[in-house]
Amino acid sequence: MIQIKTEKELELMRIAGRITALARKAAADAVAPGVTTEDIDRAVRKTIESHGAKPSFLGYAGFPGSACVSINDEVIHGIPSPKRVIHEGDIVKVDVGAYIHGFHGDCACTVACGEVSEEAKRLIEVTRQSFYEGIKFARVGNRVSDISSAVQAYVEAHGFSVVRDFVGHGVGAELHESPEVPNFGRPGHGIRLEPGMTLAIEPMVNVGVYGVKVLADGWTVKTRDGKLSAHYENTVAITDGEPEILTAIDGEVL
Repeated sequence: MIQIKTEKELELMRIAGRITALARKAAADAVAPGVTTEDIDRAVRKTIESHGAKPSFLGYAGFPGSACVSINDEVIHGIPSPKRVIHEGDIVKVDVGAYIHGFHGDCACTVACGEVSEEAKRLIEVTRQSFYEGIKFARVGNRVSDISSAVQAYVEAHGFSVVRDFVGHGVGAELHESPEVPNFGRPGHGIRLEPGMTLAIEPMVNVGVYGVKVLADGWTVKTRDGKLSAHYENTVAITDGEPEILTAIDGEVL
């Protein structure tokens, strides 16, 4: 069942969203050669807890970290580790969530560590922009698949592919709510968008094939062909007008 938020609930989600965005920024700022994925996780947890919130991911279905930190061909759900060191030229995906006042925020980005390849730069930019192409359709009366189709069309027009096995989702009192928000599909299908819906829209984009595999740890997802992947996400509220990005810092979005 889709949870429609009241204006009061949306205000609480803005608080959660801002803290989540601050954690994403802290993670992005921490990316540097020699830093471990555990260092990034620690920065995320410190930021979230310093604002009186709890990390949404910590303990979620047994996940051991406060952030998912995934490198290069890792798509999502990388487990933070003191042994995983980031190097110059890596691309690092950080996915974070914060829970406060009964609501979650959820957002992610991909960060270049120092100088990266031109292909990696283009992948990061196309992935981020595909989110913005998608939310052009995050309007009352449109359907979820209108967002999905716009993301896929933009990504594929630039020669990349969208992951099919993992999708965006509703978010609110629960970290994962209905509806699912795929990054692929034909327009004109699925539920109609209504004011008060809150969606985590999150393109996951691969340089090569869209196929992925889950590693033996049960969490880390990698591209099947070993090529690079990028991830970008924000929590978005459907309004009577323009969609509102809730995971923002004083109106600014990373």
